[in-house]
Amino acid sequence: MLSSVVARRLVTGLHRAAWRPAVTGLVSSRGYRGDAPDDTRGDLIEIPLPPWEDKPSESIDIKRRRLLYESRKRGMLENCILLSLFAKRYLNTMSEIQLQQYDRLINEPSNDWDIYYWATQAQPTPDVYKSEVMDMLQEFTKNRDHEQRLDAPNLEYLDKESQ
Repeated sequence: MLSSVVARRLVTGLHRAAWRPAVTGLVSSRGYRGDAPDDTRGDLIEIPLPPWEDKPSESIDIKRRRLLYESRKRGMLENCILLSLFAKRYLNTMSEIQLQQYDRLINEPSNDWDIYYWATQAQPTPDVYKSEVMDMLQEFTKNRDHEQRLDAPNLEYLDKESQ
């Protein structure tokens, strides 16, 4: 069954591009306004999110495990699959600087769609997130080997690789 918003969009014939959330770019405060395409009634609430903070005292092993989990547990399935497969391939070989860049990339933006659009290059990446890790993610997203990427990997692989 279609939601009323989806049904209304289909009936009015709005193009798919109208469904895309706007890239927020840099904002001084973080908040989530929900995923409604427009606020015609004015009843959306903004949920404040805590600011992203680097964790310099965190061991590199703990950081890798945390980033693996956070790559897998996303707000939207597309990013869950994309980021968890990316993490499976690259987390164990990333330097501390790359891990910090990846941590910031996946945890600072409050909108998962922004990360997805930057990774797929559908929207330009803001300067603050342009990095070696973003270049790696964008190249990974192109899937030049035509891998089937239909599901996130099991979590057990990290323990198997560390033994």
